[in-house]
Amino acid sequence: SPHPTEAGDLYVWGWNESGQLALPSKALAEERAQAEDSGTGSTKLTPCQEQLASEDTAFISIQAFPALLDLPQDLEVSAVSCGSRHTAVVTRKYGQLGHGNNVSSDQARRVEHLVAEGLRVEEVVCGPWTTYVRVQEP
Repeated sequence: SPHPTEAGDLYVWGWNESGQLALPSKALAEERAQAEDSGTGSTKLTPCQEQLASEDTAFISIQAFPALLDLPQDLEVSAVSCGSRHTAVVTRKYGQLGHGNNVSSDQARRVEHLVAEGLRVEEVVCGPWTTYVRVQEP
C-alpha cells in the first residue's frame, strides 16, 4: 500500500514478493538472472536493478512498516495506485504549467498540447505544485 506525502515523498509497505514496491525481491532478481542467461537481458539497468545486482542485497518479501522509497533524480510523487503485483506512480518535476518543461513564465502562454489535440478546457484547478484541467474531446 504505497502512499505519497504532501512533499512528494513516497512511503511503501505491504507485500513485495514480485518487487511491486520497488524494493529488492528474490523473484525479481531470479527473473533478471534468467533473462541475462538467455541473452535477452537489457544492458541498461534501472536503479532498482542496479540495487539488485549487488551481491549483498537483502531481499524484502514483506515490508511490514512504511519505508521511504528512494526515487531516482529527486522525483516527487503526486499520485500512486497499486495492483496485486505492480505499483504505478505519477511524478512531478515542477512542470506544473503544462508546457512540457520546468521553465517559469511571467506571461500568459497557451498550452499548445491541448490545442494540438483539439481539446477544450472546461475546468481548471491549481494545487501547490500541479495544475489539473478537465477537458472535453472534440
